[in-house]
Amino acid sequence: MRPTDAADPDYFHKVVDCQWACPAHTPVPEYIRLIAQGRYDQAYMVNWVSNVFPGILGRTCDRPCEPACRRGRVEEANAAKPEPVAICRLKRVAADYKGGEVRAMMPRPQPRNGKRVACVGGGPASLTVARDLASQGYSVTVFDGDPKAGGFMRTQVPRFRLPEHVIDEEVGYVLGQGAEFHGSRRIDSMKDLLAQPWDAVFVGCGAPRGRDLQIPGRQEAAADIHIGIDWLASVSFGHVTSVKKRVIVLGGGNTAMDCCRSARRLGADDVKVVVRSTFEDMKASPWEKEDAQHEGIPIHPCHVPKAFIVEGGRLVGMRFELVESVYDANGRRTLKPTGAPDVVFDCDEVLVAVGQENAFPWIEADCGVEFDTWGLPKLDAKTFQSTVPKVFFGGDAAFGPKNIITAVAHGHEAAVSIDRFLHGEAVAQRPPPHVNLVSQKMGIHEWSYHNAPSDDTRFKVPWADAERALASIRVEVELGFDLETAVKEAERCLNCDVQTVFTDKACIECDACVDICPMDCISFTDNGDEAELRGRLKAPALHADQALYVSGALKTGRVMVKDEDVCLHCGLCAERCPTGAWDMQKFLLLTTKAGPACRDGKKPQPKQEARA
Repeated sequence: MRPTDAADPDYFHKVVDCQWACPAHTPVPEYIRLIAQGRYDQAYMVNWVSNVFPGILGRTCDRPCEPACRRGRVEEANAAKPEPVAICRLKRVAADYKGGEVRAMMPRPQPRNGKRVACVGGGPASLTVARDLASQGYSVTVFDGDPKAGGFMRTQVPRFRLPEHVIDEEVGYVLGQGAEFHGSRRIDSMKDLLAQPWDAVFVGCGAPRGRDLQIPGRQEAAADIHIGIDWLASVSFGHVTSVKKRVIVLGGGNTAMDCCRSARRLGADDVKVVVRSTFEDMKASPWEKEDAQHEGIPIHPCHVPKAFIVEGGRLVGMRFELVESVYDANGRRTLKPTGAPDVVFDCDEVLVAVGQENAFPWIEADCGVEFDTWGLPKLDAKTFQSTVPKVFFGGDAAFGPKNIITAVAHGHEAAVSIDRFLHGEAVAQRPPPHVNLVSQKMGIHEWSYHNAPSDDTRFKVPWADAERALASIRVEVELGFDLETAVKEAERCLNCDVQTVFTDKACIECDACVDICPMDCISFTDNGDEAELRGRLKAPALHADQALYVSGALKTGRVMVKDEDVCLHCGLCAERCPTGAWDMQKFLLLTTKAGPACRDGKKPQPKQEARA
């Protein structure tokens, strides 16, 4: 194998698995350390720069960082159920315990530059674009059909998961950067919008249409059948305040979980979730399924809807066919009937949450914006630019329904594209991130970071009393960590951004680092092909998706090989090394945002991200 190019920003970035997995590339270990130090304002700002909505995401994020967390892998041999650090809930800690200084730490908007940008939709993607561009001097106007900004964060996430005051606060920080919000103003013509003097247009209107289910009985029972996302919006706005006693929720995604839990709080005695897939294949996040079951809501997998049962003009039940999932060699799933008798569930009301799709009735066919066969805009996947050069898309409107953190990531990238476009620069050219490595050495055996991994198992977030929580749609269920528990959970983090950096010219091959490594992840051996080399290390490196750290040739001709996959970042190798060949260096990656740092000839300027 060739020596590892540690100067490549992606190499050490990928070692920080949580940050690598986060669509917005939030520096997770950095803010967790700040929480452990009691520096909640700074922890909040690290999040705010990257993901814009720390308090909202600390309650609702889909947590792509947590399955990637190294903690779950290094515990595999010793834990019945190895669990990652509670990254998402620690983000909420930063939001819950921050002081009043964060607004003063946010950047002062630059003077207006004369460029005008329209954002269609008031959800997370548009608000991210608005924050990034308004702070750089652009006149940004956000249009939304709802009276208040927030998009689906406000209208479709129930208040028992996300209190409205959290949305108001964090949307307020965005608008505080100088963006204007025009609520109750639905854009109904792209041609009219393009005829106005906007220098760029960003479309972040989401995927506003829920899929229906056209099976026998649908029209006859229409009054008691509701599309899930529309129903959740009606609940949010107070138009729906009660449900009938027996409710079936169709679908296996997070929307279905929000529907069933909301129905339970609005008075239903019998709530069932019925899904076509297996329980394991449901699209809902594992914790969303667990929360629904914790509240006594059963989930019935492998049931395909066949008919709504109507008697005397009234919905009384649904009929389902039992199926099993069959997978071909490529992993594609088909549903095969089991031949068992159909199942009938009694119900008075049905919520259909079987998916969402994009709807752009307001974008005329002859305005220049082209769409593919799936009804999605034709976009450059990196720049989010459409076939009309000054029109950009992001969030669910770009590639279909995803989640809040993905919408934020789209917003950042689209803002960079718009900034470069309006400066006459190539949109497809993406500036590299700002990266540095700083030694954590404070003495022979002392580091400027806490390097002793905790043996604690994952701490549980307390819930509100069940009787009280289920009695109201507006009582927040999760209470969040108290500070003592938050610090203990933070100490479970392995500080994966504090990298083990090796200097081959200083190595005398004494094997002291090999002897002291608690994970047996360092080997000195002859070089070879990667597949063969992985198998003959001191501990075989089994996860090929994580790179090996390979040195240049040492004095004996051997190489040092380190398995990054299970390293604890404890620093014992660097403490034991007699020559300083090993060092612990904190890796910092800041993705480039809109502004001078993203333009040609300009170096990234991370100090402009926020005021200390």
